[in-house]
Amino acid sequence: MGFVFSKSMNDSLRAQQEFMAMNSRLQLERQLLMQNQMRERQTAMQIAWTREFLKYFGTFFGLAAVGLTAGAIKKKNPGVLLPIVPLGFIFAYQYDMGYGTLLQRIKGEAENILDTQSTLLELPKGPLTYEELEKIRRSQSKIFIEK
Repeated sequence: MGFVFSKSMNDSLRAQQEFMAMNSRLQLERQLLMQNQMRERQTAMQIAWTREFLKYFGTFFGLAAVGLTAGAIKKKNPGVLLPIVPLGFIFAYQYDMGYGTLLQRIKGEAENILDTQSTLLELPKGPLTYEELEKIRRSQSKIFIEK
């Protein structure tokens, strides 16, 4: 009689463990999907911000180029055009970020770093552990609570 009861308990326990494992996997998949969605939305916001900034900066750059060109012609001094050079670099960078291939190039370089130069990603003193974090918390805490 005890064997029959024990067998049904084992089956029930096994089913519960399978359910918990499936539930844990489902929760992890949801977390990964949510993190990816948040990353995609943040990237979309960054690109949108860059495109909006480019509209204003492009207008400023165009007006500055026209004004500096007119000033250089009026004063007969080509040195007046010098500020166009750094402004041109900024404009080109912003355009590449908003409409060009800069993000793909950055992604490719990041993948290269992950694949071939992973030692650059290591944290000083290694990864933070629970014990180190607890030591820091205890040293900074005014209320000391021990388990």
